[in-house]
Amino acid sequence: MSNVTGDIMASPVIDEVRQMQRRKRTIRKLASDASPWLATLGFFLIWELGCRLLNVPEFILPTPSASIAALIEFRDGIWLNASHTLLTTLIGFGLAVLFGAALGIVVGGSPMLYRALNPLLIGFNSIPKVAMVPILVLWFGIGTVPAVLTAFLVAFFPITVNVATGIVTMEPELRDVLRSLGASKADILLRVGLPRSMPYFFASLKIAITLAFVGAVISETVASNVGIGYLMMTASATFRVPLVFASLLVIAAMGVAMYAVAASLEWRYAGWATRGGAG
Repeated sequence: MSNVTGDIMASPVIDEVRQMQRRKRTIRKLASDASPWLATLGFFLIWELGCRLLNVPEFILPTPSASIAALIEFRDGIWLNASHTLLTTLIGFGLAVLFGAALGIVVGGSPMLYRALNPLLIGFNSIPKVAMVPILVLWFGIGTVPAVLTAFLVAFFPITVNVATGIVTMEPELRDVLRSLGASKADILLRVGLPRSMPYFFASLKIAITLAFVGAVISETVASNVGIGYLMMTASATFRVPLVFASLLVIAAMGVAMYAVAASLEWRYAGWATRGGAG
């Protein structure tokens, strides 16, 4: 009888503890979800207050409010150039995904080929891509093509290396077991190697998309008459510094948006590889 009474008295206590734990989890989740927004707002607040308290001249470092005002004032021109930069970046990034993944599969499927081509890939990636822009201009002229190719060249290497690494680092014991079961090299590559490389592939997309923006903007500052890079160069030449920073904010926003898309794809298709992932 006493045990039953104790259980009845303990039940409300247990429920209260569980409710407190649920509330704590909810608060932690809300804080985690809000932390990027709070950090961003804090950054802009410190920037704004720092410029105002230190009386920093606008032609050196404009305040966020001045940059946003320039963004609103020149929104038509910024939108035109930003859309062009986004288009060239996506084209170059798409080509990098296509050819980078294909080369990564070929290289990763052969350990000997991986060892043979790895120094060439590293050497190619070590070349500053800004040094390639004059060569691309010499070959293709000033315009959109150099920006697309620069975005492609910058984003190509991370995708190739990550896909190849995901395939070539398959455990030798797993290969031996699959071969003993009658699996061919093609079967091992397609049924085990490719799925195993997916986390590497989607992780490389987050790196490659941001690098593609860097490549496109670098090319536009040197060899284009349209795009965010070109807009920044013309604005800095006329000392319209708030417009320069407004362009930087637009580039940052586009980069964050594309990174979020790549991260969502990683969670959707390769979340099983991480703790708490999808699937």
